[in-house]
Amino acid sequence: MDFLASTHLHITAWVLAIALFFIAYLMPASAKNTKIIHMILRVDYILVILTGLALFMAGMDLGMGMLYGFKFLAGILVIGMMEMALVKKMKGKPSTLFVGLMLLFLFITLFLGFKLPMGINFLA
Repeated sequence: MDFLASTHLHITAWVLAIALFFIAYLMPASAKNTKIIHMILRVDYILVILTGLALFMAGMDLGMGMLYGFKFLAGILVIGMMEMALVKKMKGKPSTLFVGLMLLFLFITLFLGFKLPMGINFLA
């Protein structure tokens, strides 16, 4: 489980997820490649969740379980909003609300992630 609790693996996974989300979101819904990218993104969601869960369990030893819990919840909400935005776009319905919520939850998640002790300390 130590490999999954690597901060670098988690950061790589969510950066890849955000890049794939914007690639899939900006592609036309009728393109074949959009579905392929969406499926790859769903596999990446699993990696983000597994590494995030491993980091959450490692963060419990630092005595900041509640803040790590909020970060985990915000991360799950980011993934949910990404998925909802892509599905709405594929169906041809307006999805800007979900993109906006995704960006809001992403900001909250990044703020908590960089502020907490296991993150890269950009905010010090």
